[in-house]
Amino acid sequence: MDEGGARIRRRVRVRKRSRPSLGSVCAAPTAAELEPGDEEEEGEKETVVGSRREKTVEVEPAQNNDSEEDLFGDYDSFAGNSFLAQVDDLEQQYMQVPQLRKHASDLTIEDLCSGSIKHNKLSITTVGNFTESKVDEHTKNQSRHKDVFIEPEPDLLYDVPSSQVLYFENLQKSSNDLGDQSTKEKDWNSSSHKTGNEELPQNSTEHHQQIDDPCSKVGTSSEENRRKSLKEHLKSAMTGNAKAQTPVFSRTKQLKETLLSEEINVAKKAIESSSDDLGPFYSLPSKVRDLYVQFKGIEKLYEWQHTCLTLNSVQERKNLIYSLPTSGGKTLVAEILMLQELLCRRRDVLMILPYVAIVQEKISALSSFGIELGFFVEEYAGSKGKFPPIKRREKKSLYIATIEKGNSLVNSLIETGRISSLGLVVVDELHMIGEGSRGAILEMTLAKVLYTSKTTQIIGMSATLNNVEDLQKFLQAEYYTSQFRPVELKEYLKINDAIYEVDSKAENGMTFSRLLNCQYSNTLKKMDPDHLVALATEVIPNYSCLVFCPTKKNCENVAEMICRFLSKQYLKHREKEKHEVIKNLKNISSGNLCPILKRTIPFGVAYHHSGLTSDERKLLEEAYSTGVLCLFTCTSTLAAGVNLPARRVILRAPYVAKEFLKRNQYKQMIGRAGRAGIDSIGESILILQEKDKQQVLELISRPLENCYSHLVQEFTKGIQTLFLSLIGLKIATNLDDIYHFMCGTFFGVQQKILLQEKSLWDITIESLRYLTEKGLLQKDTIDKPKEEIQYSFHITKLGRASFKGTIDLAYCDILYRDLKKGLEGLVLESLLHLIYLTTPYDMASHCDPDWMIYFRQKVDKDIVNRLYLSFVLYTLLKEANIWSVSEKFNMPRGYIQSLLTGAASFSSCVLHFCEELEEFWVYRALLVELTKKLTYCVKAELIPLMEVTGVLEGRAKQLYNAGYKSLTHLANANPEVLIRTIDHLSRSQAKQMVSSAKMLLHEKAEALQEEVEELLRLPSDFPSIAASSEKA
Repeated sequence: MDEGGARIRRRVRVRKRSRPSLGSVCAAPTAAELEPGDEEEEGEKETVVGSRREKTVEVEPAQNNDSEEDLFGDYDSFAGNSFLAQVDDLEQQYMQVPQLRKHASDLTIEDLCSGSIKHNKLSITTVGNFTESKVDEHTKNQSRHKDVFIEPEPDLLYDVPSSQVLYFENLQKSSNDLGDQSTKEKDWNSSSHKTGNEELPQNSTEHHQQIDDPCSKVGTSSEENRRKSLKEHLKSAMTGNAKAQTPVFSRTKQLKETLLSEEINVAKKAIESSSDDLGPFYSLPSKVRDLYVQFKGIEKLYEWQHTCLTLNSVQERKNLIYSLPTSGGKTLVAEILMLQELLCRRRDVLMILPYVAIVQEKISALSSFGIELGFFVEEYAGSKGKFPPIKRREKKSLYIATIEKGNSLVNSLIETGRISSLGLVVVDELHMIGEGSRGAILEMTLAKVLYTSKTTQIIGMSATLNNVEDLQKFLQAEYYTSQFRPVELKEYLKINDAIYEVDSKAENGMTFSRLLNCQYSNTLKKMDPDHLVALATEVIPNYSCLVFCPTKKNCENVAEMICRFLSKQYLKHREKEKHEVIKNLKNISSGNLCPILKRTIPFGVAYHHSGLTSDERKLLEEAYSTGVLCLFTCTSTLAAGVNLPARRVILRAPYVAKEFLKRNQYKQMIGRAGRAGIDSIGESILILQEKDKQQVLELISRPLENCYSHLVQEFTKGIQTLFLSLIGLKIATNLDDIYHFMCGTFFGVQQKILLQEKSLWDITIESLRYLTEKGLLQKDTIDKPKEEIQYSFHITKLGRASFKGTIDLAYCDILYRDLKKGLEGLVLESLLHLIYLTTPYDMASHCDPDWMIYFRQKVDKDIVNRLYLSFVLYTLLKEANIWSVSEKFNMPRGYIQSLLTGAASFSSCVLHFCEELEEFWVYRALLVELTKKLTYCVKAELIPLMEVTGVLEGRAKQLYNAGYKSLTHLANANPEVLIRTIDHLSRSQAKQMVSSAKMLLHEKAEALQEEVEELLRLPSDFPSIAASSEKA
């Protein structure tokens, strides 16, 4: 026992009468059955343990309670000499009897369990901090007892409710004075206890009877006090169960958490003060610095990162835009600022990223930090995300979202009055604000944050920004830029056999570098006129290479062509690991494998484009990152997607599809060249024909393209959706307020450039009129003095459903009509009807089915195309095999994957749409299950594993087959064991997977605790006594 005082733990058990007693469960040999030698060993063990004291409390058998109000069925009654009353006696005995104080430091109440009603009595034996149970078992004669020492089973401790442990820990604090005993007394007690153990059992029994005399006095306290104590005990237990988390008994862990908490408090004070002292790590605890070393291998920040983090504008929490070349380390600065907000300022953070794959990559990377530092990392992408987000009691949340989900999240926070809880919004790839409908949605999101919360900071970053002044004005932000790159990048142009280095100082922008020295056969010259094989073999297989191609088909052709002329020596490079990649590709595709990949992967080459499934793409990216694959032929989407750098980047042609390359696209592609910490230099080579020479020279010399608002250009997804949400959220409800809001948008800043024929006022009136005519808004007239008439607007049910479901306003009335018509004859024999209703409208125009099957019936093409896609989805849900469905419908598997993702997202939108309209109540329950099926499209047993970020179908199958069948299994897994158990799983991936599972498990547990607390919390509108008396 610790010298600081006795720790009191009470184990309370209520067993059914039909169950065996503790004696029968924890069977042990009786004293009579023990051999003499065994008894000696027993005594030796007790001597080693140290100071121990026994205390036996006899408990009378509980009387049968025949009351009709026994709410606990066949459990022991709570009345009379019941189990909890006995517990209460023990509590009073410990707290009130002075004679027991000298033994308090050695007393630990470990187990109290009701025995058999017919013939069992229970005695509790406690020995120091090592507890043993003593069961007095009698069968024929109740006056004869045999003391049996039983080693408690390890798993028994898990039955203790956390609130019970906390209750008695608090009890201990109030009686610390009981533990102040001298070392002499402890030594005397220890020796006397050992002597007592060596004596005959009768002596021991006499000793216990002496102690039991004062206990019986306590047991005769008044029934009223006993019931009051019992009531308080139950109340404390219920409250504790609701609020208490399972206590952690690890002293080391407690000390670490205490140290972290103290460092956060110090950092918080530092960040709030005007002092230049930034604390251990940029106003963050030193643990953050250690975690970056542990998880990412980052020991020191670049100079520009330090400069940026110490800017006055950052210290003063002003909005900031910063721009650096690709691979410059922009994300790390954003992460440190996010951690400052989460840990020091205790506010939530939203990070907006352009693509689902990047969201999942970031979730995996930051979950480990969340587990260690005590905040939640929540995914808002596809059909994932809760609206409004769960309001946490203590821990703060980092929301990582796509552009569309980020907009919905901000809307829900404004609607619930919680937008001020959002301390920071970080936007990666800020230049996307000028790209189509997604740019319009990003602009709306940022404009609403700026308008509704003056305390929310906005940080934007990009590698390709030009007209920064407009963005600064829109975001009211400071600007920081640097040309730093951790690895030097050299740009080259290839014309015929000559290679030129890009040189801005030269007269025509380039200088001659070298002639390509390669010996090509006539066959090879015809097959590879651009010398791709020669350029690639200069770096592979020891270094990596990316070859950007104009089209998906070109990617596949180039990959095959390169492998056809590679030496057989390339087959031996990491041969075993490449066979593992092929094997895993087959496993995740139910035995199917693309014939092109089957031929190219043995050479370390693969293609990468949207025609691959998510599982295939992830597996190939992992193989490339670890160096098993050394060359990717890819489309331009890889440049804006996940980070896959290379030693050399080759641009097959200055085109993306049929369009000439833009400066922004070019910079993003070549930015992949040079891997920090791996390569000392990065190279980019643009292959061009003589006819494109002039355009390419202009491309490499001109500035980046400007960003322009698409808010008005994207009519139904832009300005109309914005106005609907402004009125629905009551941000602005009349014409003047709406116009004032529009002046503060990015479009408002650029209106002089973008508007030639109409004014902003005219466009505002025109858009509101359109929404009113469409039945999404209603106009109210407000009479004002001086005979002025002003209109205000309120949203209709259809309008609210449209903006809550984020439905494209071009389709909202069609969707309503389809759902209404569906109610007339909803077919629930299969999922086909529901699938049709949730098939995305915008994908129907891209579908080109072969209608010979239906003899080219004369029907509405959009409806028929949508029906055809619903057949594809229905077949996919039944078979759950993209390859067979792809073959059956003669569609690329990547397109089917996109269709499935789009359908899951649209199904989620339709669900939110129906939640706002009472007549569609029947769809609510149906669409919840359908959304889940479309999101995962796997067998039911794999869904819990698929909830973990980054775990796709192939990996889920591997985990399930290895015995990891639930989220709890995965959260408690050892990464080192996972590496040995799961094929083709790296250490970092295993750690990220376990961290993500732990984070998800913590989120679920926290949500349940929130629900319990909400149930126990007194309602804010509960009628008070004063109000009742006033009414009387």
